Amino acid sequence: MQVVVPFSVTDPKTRLADTLGPDERRKFSMAMLEDVLSSIRATGYEPKVLTTSRIDVDAPLMVDSRPLTPAVNDVLAADEATAIVMADLALATPGVLERLFSTAGDVVLAPGRGGGTNALVSRHSEFRVDYHGTSYLDHRRNAQDVGASTAEMDSHRLATDVDESSDLAEVLIHCDGSASDWLREAGFSLSVTDGRVEANRERRIEGQER
Repeated sequence: MQVVVPFSVTDPKTRLADTLGPDERRKFSMAMLEDVLSSIRATGYEPKVLTTSRIDVDAPLMVDSRPLTPAVNDVLAADEATAIVMADLALATPGVLERLFSTAGDVVLAPGRGGGTNALVSRHSEFRVDYHGTSYLDHRRNAQDVGASTAEMDSHRLATDVDESSDLAEVLIHCDGSASDWLREAGFSLSVTDGRVEANRERRIEGQER
């Protein structure tokens, strides 16, 4: 089985713009990517990165400047069992990914919060993705349309993609890797406000743009 991690190089993580500047978002995104790749390698697979342009990362690159859906569908068209794991799943661990990879089914879906699809495994040659809108429901329908059996991987760690500033607390709580290290070095720490745990920034990295 091939394991592919999509990664967008151009202006990543725009929903973190209220907290991180453009250069910071790029560096934080790369830190999350490194964590995801490391967790995949720990399962015994060598991941490939499906990137919109070339990046400096220790993994084979598949460069495709098109949007996510057609780029991933080209990968699936290779008629090989394929896992797609998003690059912002900083909470993913080798154990969770092993469960995803070993779950039986023609199509295994790991839903994200809000109806997205954060990871999947396809063992069916005709299954294709559509990452617009509520992609989890779309992928269930797509699998049904081609006669593929489906299974769901219910996991807090795979359901948590780091998109919003409120997600940064999850990284500090649950992660021990490049992403959490980057946040702490950037001055982020946990605080409790009105019973809620949040990630607050105490200081900025010197010379870092906002």
